[in-house]
Amino acid sequence: MFTDTGFRLAGFTFAWYSVLVIVGAWVAALLAAHLAKRVGLEPERVWQALIPASILGLVGARLWFVCFPPQSVVANGRTADWLLRNFFDLNQGAITVWLGGLGILGGMAGGVVGLWLYTRLTKQPLLPWLDIAAVVFPLAQAIGRLGNGINQELYGPVTQLPWGMPVTIEAQRVAPYTDLTVYPLATTLFHPVFLYESLLCVAIFVVMLSLWLRRRSRLRAGELTLIYLTLYGAGRFLLEFWRVNVSLIANVNISQVVSLALAVGSLVLLIVHSRQPVPQSA
Repeated sequence: MFTDTGFRLAGFTFAWYSVLVIVGAWVAALLAAHLAKRVGLEPERVWQALIPASILGLVGARLWFVCFPPQSVVANGRTADWLLRNFFDLNQGAITVWLGGLGILGGMAGGVVGLWLYTRLTKQPLLPWLDIAAVVFPLAQAIGRLGNGINQELYGPVTQLPWGMPVTIEAQRVAPYTDLTVYPLATTLFHPVFLYESLLCVAIFVVMLSLWLRRRSRLRAGELTLIYLTLYGAGRFLLEFWRVNVSLIANVNISQVVSLALAVGSLVLLIVHSRQPVPQSA
């Protein structure tokens, strides 16, 4: 049986968001295996590395959500303190990852840790694998972000534009859009920030793949990763100005601050790296 946000199969409920995240990871891994083969790395290691990267990525994404819950969650009494104190509450506690609630910035950090552990254990070079991940990950992001649209998440202010998205799930509304007399569920449209970010990730993917195909030999190991972090961090920083239902600490949008720091820090490192000569093959 199909619903607006998922479907049931063999007694289990599957969310469209989860399905799209899995599809995005699978497509990205297929491309990563192809790129690895082109540079003499073992493509089967992509699927091996995907396991720890996915597990720790999920842990990191959930920890980000728990530590920095969005306004709609806080408004319902589930602050970071409550989520941690009720960690094993199977209805709403921090452990209930199956009910949704992930943060991509935490997921990225966890995924990098997972990849680092894999390369340490298998004695693989970290930076070439990070560069491959930097090329394919925005493609996975672009696909996964569509799930946020299905869940009616990641929206911006009210708009009259034809591509505006409805937010008919009342629990996803935050003030002032909780006033349903002014902003009716059925007729109010919002900027689809999830779609803007998905398109941003498509654009980043095109840039990254072009750099990989045309300029890889001129770049030092790790520079593709820094380029990705600069582009995504800058784009995410700008999109956060549009987004409502953000994570606040002392009235500051934590995702926006971290995104800016990520972009600036990566750009500085990229400039330093670019001033060093590229090692020549013997």
